[in-house]
Amino acid sequence: MAYQQFAYLYDELMDDAPYSDWLFFVKSAASKYLKNAERFLDVGCGTGSMTVLLAQEGFDVTGVDLSSDMLMVAQEKAEKAMVQLSLFQQDMRELEGLGEFDCVTILCDSLNYILSQEDVKRTFISAGKHMSSGGLLLFDVHSIHKINDIFIGQTYGSNEENLSYIWQCYQGELENSVEHDLSFFILNGSKYDRYDEYHVQRTFSVDEYTEWLKECGFELLDVTADFKPSVPTEKSERILFAAKKI
Repeated sequence: MAYQQFAYLYDELMDDAPYSDWLFFVKSAASKYLKNAERFLDVGCGTGSMTVLLAQEGFDVTGVDLSSDMLMVAQEKAEKAMVQLSLFQQDMRELEGLGEFDCVTILCDSLNYILSQEDVKRTFISAGKHMSSGGLLLFDVHSIHKINDIFIGQTYGSNEENLSYIWQCYQGELENSVEHDLSFFILNGSKYDRYDEYHVQRTFSVDEYTEWLKECGFELLDVTADFKPSVPTEKSERILFAAKKI
């Protein structure tokens, strides 16, 4: 899936995203489970918000995304922040030739864009090929509750001077999936240009992710929810995983 025009609007829409919480999650897990974390691979890095933050912490960071538009924004952001990033356009299910990393991250619910069991496992295997034994895999996903009870049937919108949008969420064709229809209206001189985007996300149960990690050569270290040191409940919205390559 390519993000097209959405890439240039993403940061404005994600202005209130909890990047500091993701950074704390990554740093805490790396400190807890790795003796010396230096090289990070940020998969599904998007416009590079987390990638830049990791680089600012002194890590050697490589970012990967499927969207060339997203990577262009990430490069601009890295230059503005005066940090060095290595950026590659690749599919997270088929990562190739990126080297070996101490930690692989798949954050900001990027894994929810992988819609089948087989492709989730391909992603885990792909990440594992770029990790040494004992390497750390960190990722987060929307919970089943968030997909089915919070997203589906909702309409979100904003009416700002330069940018307005309508974001509608529908039941997806696949189990525990949601379809996002987004229409953006961007001020261009005296008129508004319209751009439309369509996205699908899907999630799976904690038990399923846990089993697939095991099948793909990982040991589950921890599962928490909503950036708190507590186990997921039926009302949790974001599930965070830490796993070690065996």
